[in-house]
Amino acid sequence: MQDQVTAEQTVTAPQESARLHYLDWLRVLAILMVFLYHATKPFDIAGWHIKNAELSEGVMVFTGFFYPWGMPFFFMIAGTGTWFALRRRTAGQFAKERFSRLLIPYITGCILLWPFMVYLQWLHETQTGVLQASYLDFLLSHHAGFSPQWFGAVGFHLWFLGFLFCFSLLGLPLFLWLKGRSGQAFLSRLAGICMRRGGILIFVVPLAVVRAVFVPFFPAEHDWSDFFYLMAFFVLGFVLYTREEFQQAIRRDWLILLATSIVTTIAFAFLALSIDFDPFHPTGTIPEIVLWIVISINGWCWSTFMLYIGMRYLNFSNRWLEYGTEAVLPFFVLHQPVIMAVAFFVVQWNAGIPVKLLAVVAGSFVVTMAIYELAIRRIGPLRRLFGMKARAVQPVR
Repeated sequence: MQDQVTAEQTVTAPQESARLHYLDWLRVLAILMVFLYHATKPFDIAGWHIKNAELSEGVMVFTGFFYPWGMPFFFMIAGTGTWFALRRRTAGQFAKERFSRLLIPYITGCILLWPFMVYLQWLHETQTGVLQASYLDFLLSHHAGFSPQWFGAVGFHLWFLGFLFCFSLLGLPLFLWLKGRSGQAFLSRLAGICMRRGGILIFVVPLAVVRAVFVPFFPAEHDWSDFFYLMAFFVLGFVLYTREEFQQAIRRDWLILLATSIVTTIAFAFLALSIDFDPFHPTGTIPEIVLWIVISINGWCWSTFMLYIGMRYLNFSNRWLEYGTEAVLPFFVLHQPVIMAVAFFVVQWNAGIPVKLLAVVAGSFVVTMAIYELAIRRIGPLRRLFGMKARAVQPVR
């Protein structure tokens, strides 16, 4: 106990008294980024649950740009939140909160939304001639072996919450160690490396190693390679806020991060086209492993550059941020089934891609926000089922 108290007092972090509003902004922006990614998926040339007959390479450029770093950034931001949560909670309180904030919404979404999404996909694929199977056979095909793919098999996009819940509990012993004397000594040495110009890129090493080791054996989407890779981003998000030196390094090296991001984006596009890369059905070959390493560098550099953008421009609060911070989790849970439902009808229109794309994006956003505002936000039991806190009791005047 004395070890932990002493170590916590030596943490050189400036956030003891002030909330870092830019992390809240980045969390909201990450949710909107995921929404746009999914809302445009019916029109790119990669696979998805609902697809338009006419597809667009231009839309594919948009979704392809976000693919290497969108979800890693999401998990990194979640990791930063874990650092602040554990400053105010015991390990038991933290685990209890993760259960109510992550596992309950995941279970709620699986029960209420998963059958609807499976049915929409089955109906769309049978109507378009892609699939010839009964709904029961299609339903039973959504299974996985002993792997984290189960989170997506029974939850579609909700795999994110399942992963995040596991990361929070699996990483808890490591996080507690990092707060202790030995962990702080390790972080001090790591911070010394990062204080050198470009030293923040040292964190690319564990990310690339995880990919190179696991992807040949578990190349499928959301399998163990994805699981441990994204967990690494989650842990590193925690690490970045244990010491001020890491944040100073990001501020100092933002131009290096941006330049590396751009170069690896170009390299990713070139390599992906050269080997006809399919991220949803990877093969684990040597050229793909090289590509995954490029993706790891790209994911880290864009994610940390976005942190710099937040530090530089978004450290303020207003009523929109307060509203968005509360809405992010239920919005995430709701957005994909709404997108699938809207896209199911829109792709049947006799119209061009721009009209359909605008209809899916705007229509899905409005419907998702309407469900949140009119139902989930206002009904106490729904708030808890979707991971929100209970409404504050207004004092009697």
